[in-house]
Order: sequence, then C-alpha cells, then structure tokens
Amino acid sequence: MKATWKHHEDNKALDAKERNALPASVYAFPDKRKEPLNNAAHVRNAISRFDQVKDVTDHERDQAFANIKAAAKHYGVAMTETDWHQLGKKPHPANAARKN
Repeated sequence: MKATWKHHEDNKALDAKERNALPASVYAFPDKRKEPLNNAAHVRNAISRFDQVKDVTDHERDQAFANIKAAAKHYGVAMTETDWHQLGKKPHPANAARKN
C-alpha cells in the first residue's frame, strides 16, 4: 500500500488546538485523525500503541502502517517490523512477564 503521509514543517510538541489544525496527511490513520506523525517521538508512540487503536479496519491498519513506515524513514526512527500484524491488531492485556 502506498503511504499518504506527508511531512509537516513543524515537528515541535503540539497542544490540542495545534494538533487539530494539522492536515489529515500527517496522521497514521488519516480518515480517523488518529496517531499524528509530526516528529520522531510521535512516530515511536504510534508504533508502540498501534495495537491499542480502536474502531479501525484492516484496510485502515494497512494504510497506517505504510504511513508510519514513511514517517519513520523521514525522522530516522528504526523499524524492524515489515507488516502491521507484527505490531498487533487488537488491544491486548499487559504482558505478565513485565509485571514485578
């Protein structure tokens, strides 16, 4: 799938008003305006929270993964995943092995 993500010139931390003003092309899930990808920290966040995004279709996940990959390349964020299924599809319980 071809990425629809486009670099946005401002990669600073954004407040809610500024985030709402971003074009849809800056988001991993552009139609839902979920997971902004306006800097490296947001790209890492989108990768780590990919399986927590609710109310999206598999097609939207395909698109989001392509967008995340494009943004990761632009911001120099390393990704080892080659498919969104490696990030998960649905929210999952906390990893019991990580609990202390």
